[in-house]
Amino acid sequence: MIAQEAQYRDWMLAALMGDAGAYRMLLGGLTRHLRSYYARRLDAAAAEDAVQETLIAIHTRRATYDPALPFTAWVYGIARYKLIDEYRRHKRRATVPLDEAADLFGHDDATDAIARRDVTKLLDKLPPAKRQLVKDIKLDGVSVADAAARTGLSESAVKVTVHRAIKSLGEDLGEDLEKRDADR
Repeated sequence: MIAQEAQYRDWMLAALMGDAGAYRMLLGGLTRHLRSYYARRLDAAAAEDAVQETLIAIHTRRATYDPALPFTAWVYGIARYKLIDEYRRHKRRATVPLDEAADLFGHDDATDAIARRDVTKLLDKLPPAKRQLVKDIKLDGVSVADAAARTGLSESAVKVTVHRAIKSLGEDLGEDLEKRDADR
């Protein structure tokens, strides 16, 4: 769904500004995705009910959407709560055959988008040269030797720079968390 994140977000923002056509497009696209989401987890009738309840919840809570955050994460958050409500209503527990257990830990595009945003925000605190080295080595898997050749630094200097940059980010993150906890 990540490929359609931008389109859904644009439709949502247009809908919030009063564009009824964009809102119809958004709800139509979301209906297809939600049917797929619920079809794997519920029987057909319950899945359709859950789709409708989710669309109603999206409609009633549309003003709570924060455009700074990924739209699909917001939608899937609502969908997960509706799924839990459905399980509770029918006192069901989700069961998965053992050979399908890997699907329980499937790929969640919304979570990935949030993580990418957080990592980018964190890396933006570094100077450009250090940021590029951390991205190359820790995120893109470039070897230390290749990074050293690319930057003109020694391999030892690359290792030390990356180590210090990550340590600095960890300290900044710790300070941010302490500050947030103190504000509570």
